[in-house]
Amino acid sequence: MHIALFGAAGKSGREMIEQALANGHELTALVHDSAQLKVEADKLYLVIGNVLDWRKVEETVACADAVIYVLGAVTNESGDSVVGAEHIVAAMQKRDLTRLVVVSALGVGDSKNQMSRSARMLLKTVHKKSMEDKAMEEDVVRRSGLDWVIVRPSTLTKGPTTGEYQVSVDPSLIGSQISRADAAQFALQQLTDDTWLRKTPVITY
Repeated sequence: MHIALFGAAGKSGREMIEQALANGHELTALVHDSAQLKVEADKLYLVIGNVLDWRKVEETVACADAVIYVLGAVTNESGDSVVGAEHIVAAMQKRDLTRLVVVSALGVGDSKNQMSRSARMLLKTVHKKSMEDKAMEEDVVRRSGLDWVIVRPSTLTKGPTTGEYQVSVDPSLIGSQISRADAAQFALQQLTDDTWLRKTPVITY
């Protein structure tokens, strides 16, 4: 499968690249600067730019079978990341691509009560703006009509791929933490698994 990856330069994105390549996939990744990725592989192609440039977004999805979008800030300007999400959705619709896997975060939208009390306090202060932007990005995806899965990992940590974690849309599940490796594994599985289609599963240990 050829995957278009947005958000490749972050820790989660780099983990996604390593696992996808190990599983035999091809990737086209949109990055601000090629120096951001210290990964070289025959099946990894880079597009230099960002999601605010719709032409670069279209170039990134041009050969793709599916898209993975790791939500994150594009600039410090409020609303820019939402525009980026709109560009990705529009580019997919133009090319009749349907599968979109979004890696969001626990605490976004209706999942805020699935965090510990101390974590919820951080949402109201330090992470308030980023969570608001992520919620708007998720709304863009939900309205898209695409075959989407929005993955909400709990606090991301270092650690190996274990394959042993809880996945649920039950609001009673309280998240703790999850390794980036396990979160990436689960996200990649959603490219072909319809179990969580058009749902927002939380993943945690």
